[in-house]
Amino acid sequence: MQQEVIFLIDLTTLESKYRQEVVILQELDATDRRILAALDEDPRVPIMVLAQKLHLARGTVQSRLERMTTSGALRANSSRVLPSALGRGVAAAVSAELDQSHLNEAIAALREIPEVLECHAPAGDTDLIIRVVAKSPDDLYRVSEEIRLCPGIVRTSTSMFLREVIPYRTTGLLSE
Repeated sequence: MQQEVIFLIDLTTLESKYRQEVVILQELDATDRRILAALDEDPRVPIMVLAQKLHLARGTVQSRLERMTTSGALRANSSRVLPSALGRGVAAAVSAELDQSHLNEAIAALREIPEVLECHAPAGDTDLIIRVVAKSPDDLYRVSEEIRLCPGIVRTSTSMFLREVIPYRTTGLLSE
């Protein structure tokens, strides 16, 4: 069975200039999904134990995990850390309107703000949706202002999250 290829746009730094490049990810196959589902149950399981549990060779498990990490299919381990455990219990979405000619500079500046967890370019009237965290409502104001002052950002609107009702998850997708 041929694997589906997924293309992502990634902004990279090259000699102090920003450029976009296409990153190619291959869709995960059934074996990849089994490995990830087992890691979802116990992320600290040693590779040898994982291989035995799944009836796979240790080298197979290790090479697939390395391939998924290298390709960008796996998030960094730091994404498992709850911002509230780091004193950032206030979460919000900041919608930003851009001067389109400064998109790369705006994204580069947003990358430098530690409270920016992720940034998406949606379809529609909003140019960027930025998920952020802060220590308090006053600190959220500071973070929002820091975003507003990024080069190329013309206007922002901030919506504070009152509570998380469904946390980030991919477990259900692994069983498809």
